[in-house]
Amino acid sequence: MKDLGLKERLVARALEEGFSKCRVTRPDAIAEAARHLRDFVDAGWHGQMGWMAERMNWRGNPAALWPEARSVVMLAEVYTPAHDPLEVLRRRDRAAVSVHAQNRDYHDMVKRRLKRVGRWLIDQARREASEADPPGIKVFVDTAPVMEKPLAQAAGLGWQGKHTNLLARDLGNWFFLGSLFTTLELEPDPPEAGHCGSCTACLDICPTDAFPAPYRLDARRCISYLTIEHKGPVDEELRPLLGNRIYGCDDCLAVCPWNKFAVRARETQYAARKELRAPKLESLAALDDARFRAAFSGSPIKRIGRNRFVRNVLYAIGNSGEARLEGVARRLTGDPDPAVADAAHWASARLAAV
Repeated sequence: MKDLGLKERLVARALEEGFSKCRVTRPDAIAEAARHLRDFVDAGWHGQMGWMAERMNWRGNPAALWPEARSVVMLAEVYTPAHDPLEVLRRRDRAAVSVHAQNRDYHDMVKRRLKRVGRWLIDQARREASEADPPGIKVFVDTAPVMEKPLAQAAGLGWQGKHTNLLARDLGNWFFLGSLFTTLELEPDPPEAGHCGSCTACLDICPTDAFPAPYRLDARRCISYLTIEHKGPVDEELRPLLGNRIYGCDDCLAVCPWNKFAVRARETQYAARKELRAPKLESLAALDDARFRAAFSGSPIKRIGRNRFVRNVLYAIGNSGEARLEGVARRLTGDPDPAVADAAHWASARLAAV
């Protein structure tokens, strides 16, 4: 039985916990998602992310992931930066780290909040239900075969823009998504329509032309994919286009006009750590495995490992135009990791010609 009162209290509780927005949809509300996902994978745009193809049946159909679920609660948590994330791109001897990774790992933080909201929901439903068994819940934050963005649009949180990220008229596009599946039947919210209009700012700024068309992303050319997900050497044609971006890319997010309505992040642990606002490339290149792990403990950066991280740093060094950094690159040409050694040779050769 639908319980609008419980839903209203749920939304209020989610906001109390620190979420900026909370909406509800059905597990079967994204019927077109499976086809779009299939087209994406068939085109090869997923690159090395084989898990997208392997779990396509669950990812494209949330109802198949957990057949008992009756409602999906979608929540947004804002991490709007207090600084211009594009400013560091002009400082070629410094590293550009994506805003979402400049402090604590959002996966852990959002999931903790989701679990608190979920426990509250179970407790409230148990008090009001006549049956002994409590409702079931499952929480997900970007690590399960769940298509959060289509579900969030179906729930009315916002819409997927031409850059394929979610944005909202009252939040901009600097926010994380969390989902709470439940066996409770809650009143769904109406879906959100797109409001990008004729704007192409996000498409025009992309350094690697990763958008074959509006609302379509070829991950193989996306800097976030290349610096985080891609293993081994990056194609040489793409390396100069990475600039000094060593972990992720914020260009398409930063230029969205809807950010004029962005709200300030409530969680202080999303604020940029001073040492990650514009770290020196020379210092990052010197990290061995132990120092890398210590420096990025509790950070999402840790999961890519030292080798992929230093590979990215060396590409940035090669793009810096700073001849004084040639020696830094040359010292790593004998690195045990083949991708690091390859990147070091590439960077050293580029800077030797400066």
